[in-house]
Formats: sequence, C-alpha cells, structure tokens
Amino acid sequence: MADFIKQNAGRFFANNKKGENAELLADLNSEYRDRRKDAVKRVIANMTVGKDVSSLFPQVVKNMQTEDLEMKKLVYLYLMNYAKSNPDLVILAVNTFVKDTDHVNPLIRALAIRTMGCIRVDKILDHICEPLRKCLQDDNPYVRKTAAIGVAKLWDLDQERALENGFVTILQELVSDSNPMVVANAVTALAEMQESSVSKDIFVVNVAIMNKMLAALNECTEWGQIAILTSLADYKPMDAKEAENVCERVVPRLQHANGSVVLSAVRVIMIFLRYIRSEDFIKGLIKKMSPPLVTLLASAPEVQYVSLRNINLILQKRPDILQNDVRVFFCKYNDPPYVKREKLEIMIKLCNDKNIDQILSELKEYASEVDVDFVRKAVRAIGRCAIMIDEASERCVNVLLDLINTKVNYVVQEAIIVIKDIFRKYPKRYEAIIPTLCQNLDSLDEPEAKGSLIWIIGEYAERIENADELIENFLETFLEENSQVQLQLLTATVKLFMKKPDQSQEIVHRVLETATSEIDNPDTRDRAYIYWRLLSTNPEAARAVVLSEKPPISVETRTISPALMDELINNISTLASVYHKPPKAFMGNRAFSADAVKKAAAADARDEEQIIGDAVLDASGAPAPKNAMADLLDLDFGSSEPAYTSPPVSSSKPANNSGPNYSADLFDMSTDMSGSSGNVFGGMGGMGGMGGMGGMGGMGGMQQQQTQHQQQAPTPARNDPFGDLGGLGGFGQPQQQQPTKPTQSSAENDLLGLF
Repeated sequence: MADFIKQNAGRFFANNKKGENAELLADLNSEYRDRRKDAVKRVIANMTVGKDVSSLFPQVVKNMQTEDLEMKKLVYLYLMNYAKSNPDLVILAVNTFVKDTDHVNPLIRALAIRTMGCIRVDKILDHICEPLRKCLQDDNPYVRKTAAIGVAKLWDLDQERALENGFVTILQELVSDSNPMVVANAVTALAEMQESSVSKDIFVVNVAIMNKMLAALNECTEWGQIAILTSLADYKPMDAKEAENVCERVVPRLQHANGSVVLSAVRVIMIFLRYIRSEDFIKGLIKKMSPPLVTLLASAPEVQYVSLRNINLILQKRPDILQNDVRVFFCKYNDPPYVKREKLEIMIKLCNDKNIDQILSELKEYASEVDVDFVRKAVRAIGRCAIMIDEASERCVNVLLDLINTKVNYVVQEAIIVIKDIFRKYPKRYEAIIPTLCQNLDSLDEPEAKGSLIWIIGEYAERIENADELIENFLETFLEENSQVQLQLLTATVKLFMKKPDQSQEIVHRVLETATSEIDNPDTRDRAYIYWRLLSTNPEAARAVVLSEKPPISVETRTISPALMDELINNISTLASVYHKPPKAFMGNRAFSADAVKKAAAADARDEEQIIGDAVLDASGAPAPKNAMADLLDLDFGSSEPAYTSPPVSSSKPANNSGPNYSADLFDMSTDMSGSSGNVFGGMGGMGGMGGMGGMGGMGGMQQQQTQHQQQAPTPARNDPFGDLGGLGGFGQPQQQQPTKPTQSSAENDLLGLF
C-alpha cells in the first residue's frame, strides 16, 4: 500500500480543483470496485492534508461492506476522524461493525473492535457492549489484547456501563491469560482505569497477580514490559525475601536496549531496596545497576538529559552508585549546554578524595571553553569541591589562582566570588592570596564580584596595609553602585573603622552620612541608620554585632528533602523525575483527557453565556441575582445597599462628625483619618526621610532636628574614636521634652529593640 501511494502521490495529493468533491462523490458511487477504492484513497489523501471531506460521509460508509482489507482499513480511518462531526450518521456503520466482529479473519475482528472503541460518540455505546464481550473471549490472542484496550476506552466514556456489563471482571481475569501480550495489555488497561477510578480498587496487585506479571515479563514487547514494571512498582512485598525475589527477576531487564525499560527496571529495584535488609545483596544490586545507567549516556542528547536527571536523583538517594565511573560524565566538546550542566552537577556529587585530582584537571580545562555560562559554572564547581573536601581545598585554591592569572575578565570575577566562599569555610587559612585578589580590583564590573572582594577587604582589613585606600577606591562610585555593593561597602567600612579607627574615622563618617541622606534604597539606608545608632551609643555592642564569628558554610549535595525524594524515586522514568517535582506540581490532582478538557471548556462557555445574560437583564432593569462571584467589589453580602459609596470630590475638608473618611488622599498624610488630629501612622508623624519611625528619636528627620541637637549636645572627648559620631543625627543624645506631650519610655521608643 505504501509503495502504491508513493507511486501515485502526484495523483492523490494533487491541488484541489473545482468540483473535486463532486468527482469523488461520483467515483464513490461507481459500480466498479477499483474506482471506488481509488476514490477512497483520494478522500484519505485530502483528509491528510487538512481538506474537509466530511460531506462524503454517507458515501464512504457505504464502502465498508467489502472483503478488501486495505479498503476497509481506509474507511475505518475515515470514520474515526469524522465520527464526531457526524454523530447521527455513525449509526449507519454499526451493523457493519457488529458483522465484522464475527468475521473469520482475526485481523478484521480486531480492526472492527478497535475502531468502535476509537469512535468516541455516545450513540455507539449502546451497540459496543456485545461485540466487546465476544472479542474479550475470542480464541485469537490478537483480538483479546485489542479488546482489552477497548475496555479502557469504554471506561473513559462510561464507567457505570463498563461495571454493569462485567468488563472490569473479565479484564482482571485476562491478567492470568496464557499469552504475555494479552497480559500486558490487560495490565495497561487496568492501570489506566485505576488512575481515574474513585474507589481505587479496580487493580490491586497481590502475590498471585505479581507472579503472573513476572512470568509474562520476559516475553512481552518493550511497551508491555514498561506497563508491567510500572504496575510492579506499586506492589508492597510482604517481607525482605519476597523483595529480593522480585529484584532478581527484574534485573535482566536492565540489559534491555530500550532506555525506558531500563529506567522502569531501575525504578522497581530502587523501590524494593527499601524492604531488603541484606547489605551484601544491596551492594550486588547497586553494582549491577551501574553499567546500564552508563550505557544510557551513549544515546541521543535528549535521552542523555533524561537519563542524567534520573541519575542525579538516584545519586542523592544512593551516593555509592557510579563511584568508579566519574570519567563517563566528563563533558564532550559537542555536548549541548543542558547536557553539560547536568554532567557538571553529577561530577560534583561523585567527587571524593580519590578522584578529586582528575576532576580538578577536567574543570580547569572547562574554564577555557567559549561558552561563558558554562565556564562560570565550572569555576563555581571548583569552589564547591574545595568546600566539600577539606584535604583538597589547597589544590582547588591553586587552580583558582592559575585561572586568575589568565586575566580573562569573567573567569577572574567568578574566581573571586568562589574564593570568598572558601574564606568563609576556612577562615584565616589562605590569607596569603589576598594581595593577588586585590591586584584585579580595577577589572571588576559585576556586582557580585565587587561585593565579594569588598567583603574580603573588610573581613581581613587588619592584615591589609592599604585597606582604607582600597575601600576609598570603591567609594568613589558609591551612589552609582548596585544595592548589593552598597550594602557590602557599608559593612566593610564599619569593619575597617572597628579595626583601624584612626585611619578610617573620616571614611565611615562620610559613608554613613551619604547612605542616610542621598540613598533611596530602604535596605541600604536602614542599615546605615542602624550602624550609626550602634556606633554612637554602644561601640562594644557594635563590635559584637559587626565582628561576630560567622558560621562556616557547607555544600549540600542532597538538594531534595527526604519526603520528596521518596516520591520522586517512586516516579523514576516519568516527567516528575526530570523536573524533580512531584506530579501534582504540574498535573494537578489528576490527569484530564482531551474530552474532559473539551467538556470543561463547553461548561465554561455556558457559564459565560449565563453571566452575560444576567448582565443584560440587569441592564434592562430586572434585578440580578446576588452571588459571591458578582459581589467581589461589594463586600456587604447581607445588605442591598452598597458597602461603600464614593463621596463627591470637594475642595473643602469633610466634617468630623461624618465618621472615618477612608477615601482620603492616600498621599496626603495630613488628612484627618479618624475624626481627630492624630497622624495616619500613629506615632510616625514628622517623617523626614526616616523621621518619626515610632519613637526612634533622632533616627528620622535628621535634617530637621540636627541643629537643635547640636545645640544641646555636649562636646565629646577628642580621645574617643566614636566621639565625632555622637552628634550626628541626634544619635545617642537625649530627645527634647515636648511640653504638651508626656515622654514615652525607652522600651516604647526603641522600635527595633536593639538598644
């Protein structure tokens, strides 16, 4: 048939001419069989290229009654495609379907029952039950396996009908069939029905069913094996001995050529390992799982990616697997970027003190690649290895110094970011490399790299002779810097002041004043205010806060929680194991078929029409029904009056006796919001920049109150390094007592609870 269509493709797929459907109609009604067959082929060709030939439905259906198997297949294909658009005319084909299910040829019997199952029209359901029952009990296994899938299709359309006619019971009996393909299709159908079942008792795997599925496993096609292995994963063994038996019978599937079969077998083994107590048996299984997983990496890039995502998951559950196969995950020059990233992650997970040298050598080579994003990840991987393995940290630092000496801008910046993390992990161990880092100060243009170097300078200011000059260099562009850099500069300047007060008093004064008066970012401004208050009130408290010991950082190779890990292991070889998310995160509570989605869309359209109709009635004067959906903007459900009526715009101030005026201008904080002269933020009146925050004294309104505080404050002693900070913004000075208001307690004034 394929050769015939290929030879006559020009005739069948020719451009549509005027009256072509009329010619087809005449040929379909011809008395000559060859002309009718040729016409059906032309109809299928037009249907294939997207032309509408539904008007020929009655004439095509008449050609069903033929002994020509090729023509019958074409007509059945046409029926499946256009049955939904002609549901009333499908009844014309029912008698032929029923007759074909009794045909001598098993291919025609299977074709008829398959087509009846694919015609998803309610009117055909009344006629499908008896033919389906006969085919489920047919002598030929090909017909039985086709009918098994037909039960699942009937279940999707009408579950009650499938239960009433006993099809579920018959299907459960087919699991014990002598033919492995019938068993596989029965398992597939039952598993699909189980997912959409409310009672979840359609297909419960017990010992007897499990043994029958294992017996059929070796003789099934690859799709049948996947179905059986997926169902086996849901079985809970009674004891460790049974779990070991199942694993032994599943292990041969690891040698299959199909990657999906291999991953399905890995899934079953990973689940059943939970029930096995013998450590030797577990080690043997893990050893047998390694070669098949490695073999998957010889596939196409897309298959490699899926395999790598599953391997990443398995390694987090069983870190001892693939320990001797790290070289397999080295990146090739022609690997796609997504494959390289996954291989890099797995290399880090497999890193140990035995293979660290070859991994570092490989990562150093990656740093010379042309893909900038991949180079950055490779440099960061070196830092992660240093943090993971204490003994290898010095070797990692030497590799990073070699990369810095290349003077490649993005490599240098990424290396500085990584070294900052190494300093946090190993404080006071690699201080000798700080001068090398500072030599690259002018080449930094990324916020994260700048912030990292600034952190290093502030943290080790007492060991850097020109730390104040380096900080001054960054402060030249303080106002233009990213907020991340500004925050690091603030902290580093205060650290420098703590360690070298004589050299940096003027610097910290200027930085804090600039940050509190010229910076709009609230995070930067608030941190400056807090540092200022700490320095001016309690220098020892400031020292304890700013120079406190930082906890060492660590690298977690296990990025998934144990509960989620178990769920993802249960879904190996599915999308869940690729996304590393549970199925409900991207599928909802259940999967919806195309028909279910279409019905839901139709229901939504009817609801929308109803809402529009109600709105039209409401506009014409009839009262619209009150419901929660229509009341989203009117929250007064119990009254027919609107909850809020906008007052008329007036230039005069509303009277106080009218109650709270919540429609006041939100940007006019002087508007009376409560019928009294109180400010809208309670005690936050008089905010000038940060002024008036509760009762934080001089933290806000610095420009308004600075003169007054300077007049009242005594001159600080000159030998106090923090003295010049005492009179700035009123920090540390007593607030002027207002004659008309009682003074609040210091606990009430201290909104942040710092002092």
